[in-house]
Amino acid sequence: AVGRRGKYLILALDDGSEAGCELVIHLGMTGRLSICRDADRDHRHLRAWWRLDDDEVLALHDIRRFGRVHVVNAGCYETIATLDRLGPEPFSDEFTGDSLWRALSASRRCVKTQLLSQRPVAGVGNIYADEALWLAQINPAARYVSKPRAHRLADAIRVALKSGLRHGGTTLRDYAALDGSSGRNQHHLRCYGRAGEPCERCGSELRRRIIDARGTTWCPACQRR
Repeated sequence: AVGRRGKYLILALDDGSEAGCELVIHLGMTGRLSICRDADRDHRHLRAWWRLDDDEVLALHDIRRFGRVHVVNAGCYETIATLDRLGPEPFSDEFTGDSLWRALSASRRCVKTQLLSQRPVAGVGNIYADEALWLAQINPAARYVSKPRAHRLADAIRVALKSGLRHGGTTLRDYAALDGSSGRNQHHLRCYGRAGEPCERCGSELRRRIIDARGTTWCPACQRR
């Protein structure tokens, strides 16, 4: 069985014990899982591989080596600090406009930095943060978000993520499905990676800046502070 928590993939392992163990994988920025008949153990980017029951191989390739792999007792995630501190899942009942507003109000860091911290909500990365903030018309550098805007942002996060799921993910460089196929959501992005192009909403030129070491695209006209 395969589960997920935020950006972590959780795979149940049969180790012969009653409780069982789990393989917890974070792909980082360039990690990629694939299923193949055999792993090329000499491949320069192969980091780990596992033989499956049907004799196929689950292989993990990671160019930049930011990915992480953990083996834990089932459900015991306290040894993985970043997993243990994750906020609510974006499609869960626990994630609401109110919960997002309370989380954002507890810090004066800019809203995009908070989203990427995974504490207000789990699983939102750089692409979907830019998309959600554009949809909600919130400046990514804003350090205060009102309750009505937080409700709008919560809805926008779900819309942005649903778009990614509906179109099979966003392939800009590294992302691919298990069978190696590319996603299609990159053709549906409204903001991310479109600096210099006109905003679909107001026609102003989208701009790019760095916020806490992450490239950020926004519209200066309809995403004012």
